[in-house]
Amino acid sequence: MIYRPYRAYDAGIFIPEMRGFPAPSTLYLLLGSNRGDRIALLQQAREQLQQQAGHIIRQSPLYESDPWGFASPDRFLNQALAMETTLEPLPLLAVIQRIETALGRRRTGSGYASRTMDIDILLYGDRIIDSPFLTVPHSRMHERAFVLRPLNDIAPEVIHPRLNQTIAALTAACSDTGKVDLIKI
Repeated sequence: MIYRPYRAYDAGIFIPEMRGFPAPSTLYLLLGSNRGDRIALLQQAREQLQQQAGHIIRQSPLYESDPWGFASPDRFLNQALAMETTLEPLPLLAVIQRIETALGRRRTGSGYASRTMDIDILLYGDRIIDSPFLTVPHSRMHERAFVLRPLNDIAPEVIHPRLNQTIAALTAACSDTGKVDLIKI
């Protein structure tokens, strides 16, 4: 388990100098699942992220969408999260990959495929990261309605640091015609 620093922001306040810990960064994630008990898997992912990666500050409603980039009869449930974390991006990625594995994800290395859990880092503050392991902002988020619709629910005013447009503007301009349905639970 990852050490969690003092979290005064749980009570609605955060003073960066408090106890010598750095101020948290705000990041945006997209959760997706099209195998198994999708609702339970998303709940477990949220719980594990909260325990290991930081503090969830906003979450979108659930959306159901057709697979993107491959054919499958199993539709995805997706949800966007806003989190505060003191983890740097690469350690955060390691935590995310451990959570995906714990929830049954098996990486085949053969491109897009059905999965029990997929957690993508969409944005990490206003950082731009290009490494062999991680690209932030997510390189294709602006092309995907199943990403933008839930993200727009929780962060319409956030600016994409590469494209210099708000999430609301990117959502409005997105040409992806894939079916993305709001789920009422």
